[in-house]
Amino acid sequence: MSARQKVLVVDDEPDIRELLEITLGRMKLETFSARNLTEALSLLRRVNFDLCLTDMHLPDGTGLALVQHIQQRHPQLPVAMITAYGSLDTAINALKAGAFDFLTKPVDLTRLRELISATLLLPNPPTAINRRLLGDSAPMRTLRKHIAKLARSQAPVYISGESGSGKELVARLIHDQGLRAKQPFIAINCGAIPADLMESEFFGHRKGSFSGAIEDKPGLFQAAHGGTLLLDEVADLPLAMQVKLLRAIAEKSVRSVGGQQETVVDVRILCATHKDLDAEVAAGRFRQDLYYRLNVIELRVPPLRERRDDIEALASCMLKRLATTTAQPAARLHPQALAALKSYRFPGNVRELENMLERAHTLCENQLIEAGDLRLAEGNCTAEGGIPDLTQIDNLQTYLENVERQLLLQALEETRWNRTAAAQRLSVSFRSMRYRLKKLGLD
Repeated sequence: MSARQKVLVVDDEPDIRELLEITLGRMKLETFSARNLTEALSLLRRVNFDLCLTDMHLPDGTGLALVQHIQQRHPQLPVAMITAYGSLDTAINALKAGAFDFLTKPVDLTRLRELISATLLLPNPPTAINRRLLGDSAPMRTLRKHIAKLARSQAPVYISGESGSGKELVARLIHDQGLRAKQPFIAINCGAIPADLMESEFFGHRKGSFSGAIEDKPGLFQAAHGGTLLLDEVADLPLAMQVKLLRAIAEKSVRSVGGQQETVVDVRILCATHKDLDAEVAAGRFRQDLYYRLNVIELRVPPLRERRDDIEALASCMLKRLATTTAQPAARLHPQALAALKSYRFPGNVRELENMLERAHTLCENQLIEAGDLRLAEGNCTAEGGIPDLTQIDNLQTYLENVERQLLLQALEETRWNRTAAAQRLSVSFRSMRYRLKKLGLD
């Protein structure tokens, strides 16, 4: 792998540029950043790049214009588009314009690394955590058996489990092992789509049906035709959209916004949420008739604290992958660090473990991860996974800071380290977020 391969990153959001720069830097790639189209064109005139990553919406133009420019002036330069989550039409237009692939926001770092490795002919990382189930604990053996059985069925499946436990992974495995494996697998985060765009995203729209509809656009149901549609965080759907979704599932057809004709769609519906759907129905926030349509079969994904015997194997696989993507020797876990991981509650589950090890891998000395490198919140360290014993807390200030640190880290990890989005999730101002990060040494 050449340490001097150059990547051009074009995005007007500082958080996204910083995230990409850090990730690419760990892969020993040289990064050049541009905030807009003008800066990107200037850099292209001066530097020979090996890869370009560009956002779709730029202050002085579009990513599509940049893709078209590169196709004309630098046809050997591969370009990947970064689009808003669920912007299927944007991704399709980017591919038509000459982009070789696309990423959605928030950027999945594992997907980013795989894309870069494949494009620049770097050593491919081992199969990512989000592509296979690791662990030989009893809960995981049971889960794999259930996935194999459900893959043979076409019934709707409700996948329940906490955030970061691997619900989308389970959905992908159900699809990959089934009869629809060669057809599309489309995953949509129902909580990430603005309410006024939701119907268009799900069912598509016709040109002129509303302001900004400049051309016909297929929806996610049409895109998933013949395959599988995962409705992630389905509990976040507004009631009005739940009615329309229920009809689409019942009738097996959809009508695009502004359209006159129904379009038959053949999709298998999987849904997932970290919320308790029974409680949402009881509270009147989720329709009971839709719940019965979706919850034909329920599959629970166990949290990491219920399968502590898998932590060592998971950590080992993650550290080997990090070593490959960063071209560094594999780090080892000190026995005390492994013991600390096994006694930690992991509110963020496997996703939290992966992000925790990535930070520790960067901070550790001599490729040995000590317990202190993990930055575990003391309040969540309990072998029984229960409420911490307050009589054992010697310093209340330290304890509260650890709790605050854990909440901040969890919000950042869930938003792919987008500080603006994390601040919104925690209902604090961006200025307050920056102050707290600096105070806790996380900035």
